[in-house]
Amino acid sequence: MSDLWGALCLVAVLEGLFLFAAPGSWKRAAEQLQQMPDEHVRRVGAVVLILGLVSLWLVRG
Repeated sequence: MSDLWGALCLVAVLEGLFLFAAPGSWKRAAEQLQQMPDEHVRRVGAVVLILGLVSLWLVRG
């Protein structure tokens, strides 16, 4: 369970880093996401999810 909390904290750190280091780019990316059809966003999300799971499996394996 502590690994899960550690991972969630790391996500928060990375999100905060992106917002802190490049707020303009982050805003533009969010605007572009709103312009994309839901199906396209869903596909991008699925690819990122799969890449994250495979990466986690490789790192933890």
